[in-house]
Amino acid sequence: MFSSPLADAPAIREPRHVPVAHLTRGGVVEGVHHGSVVVLAGNGNGNGNGSGSGGNSNAGNANGEVRFRLGDIEAACYPRSALKPLQAVAMVRAGLPLDGELLSLAMGSHSGEERHLAGARRILELAGFSEDDLRNVPDLPYDPAVRDTWIREGRPASRLAQNCSGKHAAMLYLCRLNGWSSADYDDPAHPLQRLIAGVVEEFTGQRIARVSVDGCGTPLFAVSLHGLARAAARIATGAPGTPESRVADALRGHPEMASGAGRDTAALMRAVPGLLAKDGFEGVQVAALPDGSAVAVKIADGANRARIPVAAAALALAGVEPRLLTAFAGEPTTGGGRPVGGVRPVAALDPSALPAPV
Repeated sequence: MFSSPLADAPAIREPRHVPVAHLTRGGVVEGVHHGSVVVLAGNGNGNGNGSGSGGNSNAGNANGEVRFRLGDIEAACYPRSALKPLQAVAMVRAGLPLDGELLSLAMGSHSGEERHLAGARRILELAGFSEDDLRNVPDLPYDPAVRDTWIREGRPASRLAQNCSGKHAAMLYLCRLNGWSSADYDDPAHPLQRLIAGVVEEFTGQRIARVSVDGCGTPLFAVSLHGLARAAARIATGAPGTPESRVADALRGHPEMASGAGRDTAALMRAVPGLLAKDGFEGVQVAALPDGSAVAVKIADGANRARIPVAAAALALAGVEPRLLTAFAGEPTTGGGRPVGGVRPVAALDPSALPAPV
């Protein structure tokens, strides 16, 4: 699945997205979410991942083959925070000594809860830095309830509260350990960012199409949705003791440290044994299972309300037992305080419509 040499960079074009979810009200399609979806087959040797039910087992398929596609999975796109597990792999390779909840926080888009702030402070303490050394943008906590509490208490925006502070603290730590400059660790030419770019290309199997800047200030690399799914599969199937295995173990074991209480991606990992998952702004979701099955989703309009229902449908196509995914079918549309519809994946994402493996 992870062949070399690298493929060419994906084309930079307006993605050819197609309908992936409908917003219904009273049996009428009121809204349409466009996007793209890819499902990669695993090797059939997963361990306790809930796959292989309902006639959708990936057993017998070559590892990494495209099992299902919808829309444009080869156009360049920005994974946003769904890229963080790859950034973490690169940092662990370079000697980042974090594990467990602190490593999960290092790849997190956290809610700004006290445990997240305490974890980021701990990483900074280990590195010998302070909050003032972080180069992410000051912000209020991401979680609405936590943010409202901050506002009521008169607490100002801070770099520590910004949802990427764990990643930035880990980057500072790695700079200290490797003797790299710390004041410019977010520069694409910095040794750390060059290392991350190399891992992104290695794991996605393709050249980076374009380098931009993410919301937090670090470099952001454009790859294809297909490449993002390949990368997630590689992390999820990492051999014990490898950097990718350490990253996968940390994220699976401490999903709330990479997100927060009540966040959908953490809940998805808790519901599906062995699942590795990460979301990103603008409607990106990636997930992979221990057998190498993987899915990647991009919602064109960036809507969160479509991201998880579509990702759950894609996971069912990958072989996850549908009963494990019932909580992720989407929020209902209400009328007069009662359910009258909801966001539902299009018929093409129904597992019963997928041909049996050959």
